[in-house]
Parts: sequence; C-alpha cells; structure tokens
Amino acid sequence: MGDAASSMFWKLFTMYLLFFYTDIIGLPAAAIGTMFLVTRIWDAFVDPLMGIMTDRTDTRWGKFRPYILFGAVPFGIIGILTFAVPEFGQSGKMIYAYVTYGLMMMIYSAVNVPYASLMGVMSPDPKIRTELSSYRMTFAFGGSILVLLLVEPLVEVFGRMRGSEIPDARFGWQMAAIVFAIIAVSMFFCTFAWTRERVKPIKETKNRLRDDLIDLFRNRPWWILLGAGVAAQIFNSIRDGSAVYYFKYYAEGTEGFRLGIIDASVSLTTIYLVLGQAANILGIILVTPISNRIGKKHTYLWSMVFATVLSACFYMLDKSDIGGMLLLQFLISMCAGAVFPLLWSMYADVTDFSELKTGRRATGLIFSSSSMSQKFGWTIAGALTGWLLGYFGFEANVVQTDTAQHGIRLMMSLLPAVGTLLSVLFIAFYPLNEKTLNRILEELSIRRKQ
Repeated sequence: MGDAASSMFWKLFTMYLLFFYTDIIGLPAAAIGTMFLVTRIWDAFVDPLMGIMTDRTDTRWGKFRPYILFGAVPFGIIGILTFAVPEFGQSGKMIYAYVTYGLMMMIYSAVNVPYASLMGVMSPDPKIRTELSSYRMTFAFGGSILVLLLVEPLVEVFGRMRGSEIPDARFGWQMAAIVFAIIAVSMFFCTFAWTRERVKPIKETKNRLRDDLIDLFRNRPWWILLGAGVAAQIFNSIRDGSAVYYFKYYAEGTEGFRLGIIDASVSLTTIYLVLGQAANILGIILVTPISNRIGKKHTYLWSMVFATVLSACFYMLDKSDIGGMLLLQFLISMCAGAVFPLLWSMYADVTDFSELKTGRRATGLIFSSSSMSQKFGWTIAGALTGWLLGYFGFEANVVQTDTAQHGIRLMMSLLPAVGTLLSVLFIAFYPLNEKTLNRILEELSIRRKQ
C-alpha cells in the first residue's frame, strides 16, 4: 500500500507533470526542464539526510514507521497544491512551480526513504526480501495503473463541472489530484498500522555519522547499484516523460475509446501507459522464480540487455504502426518491471554486506541511496526531456515540425536505450552473488546470537 500511494504521484509527475506545465499551464518546456534539474538535484541530497535521521530515530513505533505516519497528510496536501497553479503571469507561475514542486519532492523523500528502509528490517532472509520487493513493486505498478486509468476521465469529468462547453482542464487536474491525494494518505496510514520492524543490528550503538559515511563510500557494491539505478531510472523517465507527446504529436489513430458510464474518453496514450504497467507487473511476478534460478545479478543484466535491443527496435516503427508500439511497450515494460524489485532487494543485501564488514547497520542511509539514485536518474531524465523538446523546436498545442517529431521519436527509443546499456555495464561488476550472500547471512546470524 505504501508503494501504491507513492507511485500514484510518482506516475503523475513522471508522465504528466511536464505535459501539465506546457500544454495546460502554458510554460516553456526548456524552462520546466531547468526547474526539474534545480529542484531535483537539491532533493536528491535530502534523501541521505533522511536516511541519517531515520538511523538515529528511536521510538516505540520503531525507526522508520513514524515518518510514514506524520508525513502522510503533508504529502497529500502538497501534492494537491502542485496541480493547483494560480492565474499568475509567466514569472509567477514559474516561481509557484519551483516552490510547490520543490516542497513536494522534499516531503516525498521524508515519507518514501523511511518506507523503503522498512524492507531491510522486516526480514533478514534474502529470498523473502526478494518476495517482499516483488509484492511492493506489484502494488506500486497497481497504483500507477489506477492513476493512468482514471486521470484523463477524471480531468474530463471534473473539467465539465464548470458548466462551459469546453472542459476546464486546469480545474479538472486540480480535482483529480485531490482524489488521488485522499487515496494516497489513506494507504500510508494503513502501511503504518500493518507493518512491524523486526531486524535489529548486532549491537545497538549510536554510530558516528562520519563512520557511517566512510563505510558507505568504501562499499563497492553500493557504488555499483547506485550507478545501475541512476542509469535504469534515466531509461524509464525519458520514455515515460515522452509518451504523452509521442501519441499527441506523432502517432496516428490516437482517439482511443469512450467510457459510456461516466461519459469520458480514454485515449491511446492511456492504453499504451496502462499496458506498460500491466507488463511491469508480469515482469515482477516472473522475477522471483527467475532470480532464484539464475541469481539476481544475471536476471538484472539480461533484463537490461533485452530492454536495450527492444528500445532500439522502437525507433523503426512507423507512425501508423500502433500494434507494433503496443507490442514493444509490453515487452520493454516487462523487462523494466523485473529490474526495480531486484534493485530494492539488492540494496538490502548491501546493508548486510556493510554490517558484516563494519559491525554497524546503517539501513536508512543505505536505502536512502536507492531513493537518491532514483532522484538523480529522474533529475537527469526530466531535465533532458524538457531541454530536448526545446532543442528539437517543440511548441505546445500546434502541429509539430519534422524535426520536432523526429526528436520525440528519439526520446522514445534510442536515447533511453543509452540508459539501459549503461546499467548493463554497471551491474556486470556487481560482486554479491548468491553463494556470497548465503555466507554473509550465516555469519551475521551467528554474531546476532552472541
């Protein structure tokens, strides 16, 4: 539930926020790209600070759960404000976007870093962690599907409530954000109530921050996962951020279908994105049996190899080849779905590796790095998406030039493939195979009993 709640707004931001700012609010794509870069770089460094804080937190609810409890309502409120841009001038709108989006990223970290760290303290068993990671990622994509299915119909339905012939898209987006915020806050409360922290460190001591940071920087597997995670997120975010533009300004036959019950339409964009989330879930379902058979490292590596090849194939599609677009989206997304639960599970393994080497357990700090890698990848990809649109000559709500259309095609295919290729190169050097992890687990189990 915690991942479903986070992913609803994560998908709103990665797939629709740039579009919302350019096509609904009327801000320049390149300026929004710069805004994404500035706010997300700052926020990426908030994640390690949250990890440090949670490692030093000690309450009757545990180290991590209190942040979920007290951060849920601010998360929902600021999420609503992000999609409630007032009728300011261009400068006023940009300032508002900087402030609200910057605050949203900070509160996202304040909730999501402790939430991610929970998996490191719910069970010491590496296989159970992979299963837990699969469950949480399944719900993450389930939350994404909920948003992708509902957002366009909700915007249309709420937009018509103003009584005019043309729906008020600005009002529709604000009301849709309110609906998703209520759902997300409720799920965070359930997450707090229905989880427990069980794994305790070898010794309960107040670690010095300097020692924790030195241990982290000397942790070679951590560096490798950080690089692999950043590259994978670049791949995902560029494709996600470009999809709405691809189907609005390039692909043919994007009308989709109508929902007679609520008299709202579902576009081909929605079908494409929901299909991708469904394929993500299938990838998650398959990752546990496959990784149990060939190992986490090789499962991750081959998933990224196939994603690279399939993304390159996407470039060769014609604008009328809707079936090919949907097929490749399904296959690429299935590969991507297998990767992210593996990353979370591997970070838990890196925590055990660090504890064995140092005798200290910095779960929050290490797991915050996984969130930081997501933010860095998201930061780079988000800025690149806005800048590339500007570079290729994109202008909102007009027929695009051949150069702009070609650029949008590149942003859906060859450019994100660079991210998957980099991720393959990083993970090839990851040293914690299954034999090594079993030895680490046995040694830690002995020490914890002493």
